[in-house]
Amino acid sequence: MVNLKHHGAVDGVTGSCHELSLSISNEFSKAAILIDCGLFQGNESKGRSTAEDLAIDFPIEHICALVVTHVHIDHVGRIPYLLAAGFEGPIICSEPSAVMLPEILEDALKIGFTRDRRLIERVLGVIRERLVAVPYNQWHPVFEESGYSLSVRLQRAGHILGSAYVECDTRSGELEERIVFSGDLGAPHSPLLPEPFSPERADRLVIESTYGDKNHEDRETRRYRLKAVLEHALQDGGTVLIPAFSIGRTQELLYEIEGLIAEFGGEQLGLGAIGGGPRGDRPLSEGLQAKKGSAPSGSDPTQSLTWSNLEVVVDSPLAAEFTTIYRQLKPFWDDEAQTLLKSGRHPLSFEQLTVINSHDDHLNAVEYLAKSHRPCVVLAGSGMCAGGRVVNYLKAMLGDARNDVLFVGYQAAGTPGRDILTYGPKDGWVELDGKRYDIHAKVHQVSGYSAHAGQDDLLRFIDGIPVPPKEIRIVHGDDHAKATFKRELEVRLPNTKILIPGVRPPDI
Repeated sequence: MVNLKHHGAVDGVTGSCHELSLSISNEFSKAAILIDCGLFQGNESKGRSTAEDLAIDFPIEHICALVVTHVHIDHVGRIPYLLAAGFEGPIICSEPSAVMLPEILEDALKIGFTRDRRLIERVLGVIRERLVAVPYNQWHPVFEESGYSLSVRLQRAGHILGSAYVECDTRSGELEERIVFSGDLGAPHSPLLPEPFSPERADRLVIESTYGDKNHEDRETRRYRLKAVLEHALQDGGTVLIPAFSIGRTQELLYEIEGLIAEFGGEQLGLGAIGGGPRGDRPLSEGLQAKKGSAPSGSDPTQSLTWSNLEVVVDSPLAAEFTTIYRQLKPFWDDEAQTLLKSGRHPLSFEQLTVINSHDDHLNAVEYLAKSHRPCVVLAGSGMCAGGRVVNYLKAMLGDARNDVLFVGYQAAGTPGRDILTYGPKDGWVELDGKRYDIHAKVHQVSGYSAHAGQDDLLRFIDGIPVPPKEIRIVHGDDHAKATFKRELEVRLPNTKILIPGVRPPDI
């Protein structure tokens, strides 16, 4: 008998942690695995944010391995606490995730675990020793004992580089069962990543539902909506501020922006106030790092603008680091991206791109761009505006109608990002670091750049399974999204048991 338990992502979209265990007569046998072990975020983190609250609160003596679907913090952020609780098994993941996991956990350790450099290095050393990188589409045995066995296989999930859904083949005596954990599934036609394909078999399926109640724009629509937002910055010398998720969204947006610049580079956009030449009096990288309070000289309001005038800034050390890692992992890019590389294009490293690392340069950049009339796109962490460098940009720029805030990812309830998205279009305000800031900047959301599959994508993933699962468990979604998705599945799969673990669906 195979048992499933859910230790997170059942009352929201964060804290993913699921357990698969085989019932073996010897109760001390290590015959269970965890799928992910992530942090809670937004409202879901309330009461679960201190070291004591984050401590693993379920038995782990029988857990023999951890399988990581991808390296977003809401799927891996509690791994240090799992180690502290005594977990001694391997950490199984894809080959790209094995490269990125120590990097993301180093940042998480600095923020929420300890500032002790020696302890951080010790924890990271343990994690690196435990990592088992498994190629996609290859079965990996986890355990075999007295007629009981479990093997896992990772398949591309299309969510971020290295993301996977997990197929688990279990055997208990004469009984065999395949259980699939979706992790986070990506939308089709996302930049850089091959789209996910349905599993060949799933007797039981645990599936995310972040967008179980809605669909995304198609790639062409979202691309031209992105173009329109960027043109607003070009035409009035404003800044487009994009709260950036360091892994995935940042790299996909750079890819799309480079494509727009390549396609429309010479297109005239009218008049604007930039420096006295096609690219201004000096490179933007110099202007950003100039003495605080300086502004571009030689402004010429008659200067005609083109897409080549648009500057792009990545102001997030972690996002910059993962952009470099993405470039190193080009073999895992999709065919479209490979074709661009062969043609001589560099979609993650192009002329208009400036990367800011130091905190002083960051502060200079905020002041410089707030005072100048230089069209610019800034991608700054964090993605839900709950901390990080984006907060300083928001404080300086939300009050200016020249600027735009563009959301391209999910904004959890209780985060400043959700408040800006909700109240910004109504000339409302948002609280940042205990102070109110009026919102006069334009606020946009381009849902097609979400790294999550939309409702139709999730349904297509399930429809592609040759024999429908006998049971589907819906996790990783708001109550409304899960309940809506459940109703859709009940209509399409009347012979499948559809469950929402841990919570009762609302009446809708």
